[in-house]
Amino acid sequence: MLPIGDEHNGRVRTPFVTYVLIAINVLIFLYQITLSDRSLTDFIFRWGAIPDQISRGQDLYGLLSSMFLHGGWMHIIGNMLFLFVFGDNVEDAMGHVRFLVFYLLCGLAAGGAQVLIDPASQIPLVGASGAISGVLGAYIVLFPHGRIRTLIFLGYFVTVMLIPAWVQIGVWIVLQLLNGFLSLGVQTEETGGVAFWAHVGGFVAGAALVFLFKDQSSVDRQRAARSGGRAWERVSLR
Repeated sequence: MLPIGDEHNGRVRTPFVTYVLIAINVLIFLYQITLSDRSLTDFIFRWGAIPDQISRGQDLYGLLSSMFLHGGWMHIIGNMLFLFVFGDNVEDAMGHVRFLVFYLLCGLAAGGAQVLIDPASQIPLVGASGAISGVLGAYIVLFPHGRIRTLIFLGYFVTVMLIPAWVQIGVWIVLQLLNGFLSLGVQTEETGGVAFWAHVGGFVAGAALVFLFKDQSSVDRQRAARSGGRAWERVSLR
């Protein structure tokens, strides 16, 4: 299941912060791909979050700068797609400044969670996944019945469905938990290169912090606009 959009019912604020965050991430990634292999490695180790160093109180800035680095095309495309789909409604529910602070705090909490789980690791953590996980946590608290336009692949059959957020995000967090527990045992090809506990930490932080950052009147406006729709709806793909 691949989310490709959601309903914007009730959203009135243009999500400037979401768009700027996407632009910054893309621009930094485009810079990364211009670097030679050696320069890119140096760049990642310079600005990524290295648990071994952070657990010893060194290079703490990496917890922040690492949110804007990515490890490849699929990494950044997936992250930016999720931010684009879910970020606008959460930003509208908080306001621009509060959303930015919320996003950064979730990213810091995500990095901290991964450092706590694996404090001796010398592998740099990179990516906006933790901060975006926080956005997902906020979304499912605010709009659990919000409908997510989701691309469904069933063999050669492809369709689009509107799926409740609690199903879409619920499946995602279950997968993160399962893979996170697997990564505690032996690192495999599937679990060795992904910081699943950063995803979990960001999600939990977002689900908790949303109560401090939400603008209840904006949340009520969106909820009122969303009410009355069907939970599931098929949409033809042409």
